[in-house]
Amino acid sequence: MEKQVRLLALVLSCLFLLLIAHLTYLQALKGEELYLNPLNPRLRLLEEKTWRGRITGREGEVWARTYLAGERLQREYPLGAAAAHVVGYASPRLGMTGLEATYNGELLGLTGWQGVVNRWREFQNGVRRGNNLVLTLDVSLQRLAFRLLQGYRGAVVALNPKTGEILALVSSPSFEPARIENAWEELNDPRQGSPLLNRALQGLYPPGSTLKLITAAAALAKEPGVSQREFHCPGYIEIEGRKLTCPRVHGNINFNEALMFSCNVAFAQLALEAGWEAWEGAARSFALGQKLDFELNVASSRLPVTAKGNPNALAESAIGQGEVVVTPLQMALVAAAVANDGRLMQPFMVARIEDDKGAALKVTRPRLLKLAVDPEVARVIKEAMVATVEEGTGQSAGIPGVRVAGKTGSAQNPQGKAHSWFVGFAPAEAPRVAVAVIVENAGAGGAVAAPIGGQIMASVLGR
Repeated sequence: MEKQVRLLALVLSCLFLLLIAHLTYLQALKGEELYLNPLNPRLRLLEEKTWRGRITGREGEVWARTYLAGERLQREYPLGAAAAHVVGYASPRLGMTGLEATYNGELLGLTGWQGVVNRWREFQNGVRRGNNLVLTLDVSLQRLAFRLLQGYRGAVVALNPKTGEILALVSSPSFEPARIENAWEELNDPRQGSPLLNRALQGLYPPGSTLKLITAAAALAKEPGVSQREFHCPGYIEIEGRKLTCPRVHGNINFNEALMFSCNVAFAQLALEAGWEAWEGAARSFALGQKLDFELNVASSRLPVTAKGNPNALAESAIGQGEVVVTPLQMALVAAAVANDGRLMQPFMVARIEDDKGAALKVTRPRLLKLAVDPEVARVIKEAMVATVEEGTGQSAGIPGVRVAGKTGSAQNPQGKAHSWFVGFAPAEAPRVAVAVIVENAGAGGAVAAPIGGQIMASVLGR
């Protein structure tokens, strides 16, 4: 009996210690995260008496601000639908999305030293004030991208390849954040085309021929001499009894021409020669199949699970079809890495956090995310991309007087016409902007997505 009592006491002691450890974990380690969660109803009470911080663009223009309407504090979004998927909304009834949700604690002035200051203000019956966000995004570029996507479903992502700063991030169709409560039922109507979906970050699409950049990287990394080879394209390649077709018969072509005219045969052959391990390694070096650290939630691109040991699946993946799917942000990073001599920078769009007096509390510094490819490999791919815009399928992305590098894509999908893709950067010799454009069910990349990409890049370069 005494032994059983001791055993029971030991078990209860262990359970008690586990309870203490769990409570300590919740209070000490997870306390602030749980408190600042937008779903916490106590924050709603604080928001009613807090002058929520501003969100401004890189030149100081206002993207979101609080104003006094009678005796109530209201939130205003001057850019409206053009910035809705970036800024999000803060609604008493529907909660928060976008940067409003991610930086809720900062915008309410609850974090760091500002939290202490606001508690003192509250003690003195003063007004609580939140911190401000300063973004890397350019308002004119954001509006231009939004205008160019009007009437389409798609997305545009533009960034500085040297730093990782996001310059524009647009998803279409969009919505008016200030009217979100009144329009909620309409926005959720399937016939509206999912305007609440941030296609730039959450849309998963087959990348089509834009993924040939990664196949080229895999082949060149394994055998640099492939850039000097010639390929023969009879309009198809037969793999274990199955034919993978090409849009046209290219005949004898070199490496640059294979990219210029987007030859499926050449790139399927390159992937098969490199092998699954080399191709998958190249894809992962560009961060495909990995969770991206970003201010907003980004869907993870997916690599094919059946391509290992399956030559047909590998060949399909190598030309951007099959099971591989990506986000527009992911493909913008691929273009940016090639532009930046193989260095893939961490993407970000919050440049700094300031207090209500304008003093910087936190500044985001550019940092290297990955070395995607060797600089020489990047150079070879870059030259082939320049040839693609000068003489190949990407000519509609050209900018007079500027060497533009690009790659088009037409991604087949079961929901109708192919998706139109374009990725590129400019100027090729000293890139200042990299871009990815997708337009759903719009057909050839050179016809729709490439001209949009060209206009975005031209705007950044002042052309």
